[in-house]
Amino acid sequence: MRIVTWAIRLAVFLLLVAFAAKNAEPVTLRFYFGLALEAPLVLVLFAFFGAGALFGVLALLMPLLRQQRQIAALKKQVSPAEPPAPPVPGL
Repeated sequence: MRIVTWAIRLAVFLLLVAFAAKNAEPVTLRFYFGLALEAPLVLVLFAFFGAGALFGVLALLMPLLRQQRQIAALKKQVSPAEPPAPPVPGL
């Protein structure tokens, strides 16, 4: 299984290198107030892809934390209501 995992990683890496080689020409990003940034196209694409992934993770993190707090509160409510388990004979 490790060989398959490493083969997939190598294939993805080679595809990214080929993508970077094909998209190396510089692009200019123009912002407000006359601010401009010139960078290779592949760098801009990867930066925006990474920023989108980060925003997606952050968007999912808030409901997840809220659910974990709610589960912990519900467990505290259930714990005192449960009677203790009787001892098992023969142990």
